Amino acid sequence: MSDVRPASMERITTPQLADAFIAQQIKEVQAQVGDKKVLLALSGGVDSSVVAALLIKAIGKQLVCVHVNHGLMRKGESEEVIEVFRNQLDANLVYVDATDRFLNLLEGVDEPEKKRKIIGGEFIKVFDEEARKLEGISFLAQGTIYPDILESDGVKAHHNVGGLPEEMQFELVEPVKLLYKDEVRVVGKALGLPASMVDRQPFPGPGLGVRCLGAITRDRLHALREADAILREEFDKNGLATKVWQYFIAVPDMKSVGVKDDKRYEGWPAIIRAVNTKDAMTATIEEIPYEILHHITNRITHEVDGINRVLLDLTPKPIGTIEWE
Repeated sequence: MSDVRPASMERITTPQLADAFIAQQIKEVQAQVGDKKVLLALSGGVDSSVVAALLIKAIGKQLVCVHVNHGLMRKGESEEVIEVFRNQLDANLVYVDATDRFLNLLEGVDEPEKKRKIIGGEFIKVFDEEARKLEGISFLAQGTIYPDILESDGVKAHHNVGGLPEEMQFELVEPVKLLYKDEVRVVGKALGLPASMVDRQPFPGPGLGVRCLGAITRDRLHALREADAILREEFDKNGLATKVWQYFIAVPDMKSVGVKDDKRYEGWPAIIRAVNTKDAMTATIEEIPYEILHHITNRITHEVDGINRVLLDLTPKPIGTIEWE
């Protein structure tokens, strides 16, 4: 399969078209891989999850999925990966909880670019260590999709693995590389993946590491994870999850005075960001009804230890980027 999408290729918009695509890819993957083993870094994001489900259908236990939990996932995400892939799809899944390893390295690091480099670099190290423990791996599967090829000239080093040492050269298996994101979601649903995984909003590689602003501390990271879970739950409940392209909480490294149990105490602010975009180059602010905002604020300030204010970010892109760091 070349890296250019043929003009005649129909957009995958229905379960029938998705099923035909899956059947075709199963044949192609089986022809490419034969009886050899394939390695996949399974982040739990849409692309890698769909590739994993597709390859399990094609080659079963010949696929080895490695899920690295860097401690910067959203609430319940690693658990969902284990539940869906190990328990439901019976995948050959290696789960690595590297939380302490990542958070210890990030201690005291407040520069955003440095944080990203540490997280990305350590991820490759952990993945490399796991890959070396496995025998007979001939192929590396990646969740490359068509926009990645268009944007980066076919190189997707930042997103999946792409940084493995030179002596570990694998042939690539990229079954969804000619699909757009909306098509990948249709294929994921046809493969039986849960909506929570298939409709998952974009999530940066460094995870909550770039939303726990400044130097990451475990207590503030915990508060961020809990506040973000409340925001996501309320957006789901109120029908906003399907209307907003990306929504999340950022928690800065600063405190303000508040009142709790009739006593003054210092807590962090939680900043809500909810944006809509077609291409992530520009973004507009989604209007959230005040009634819902009041309810979210009430829940976060009462249920999350350490947060005593909730703020709303009203800045479009440009001038503000989507992420804070």
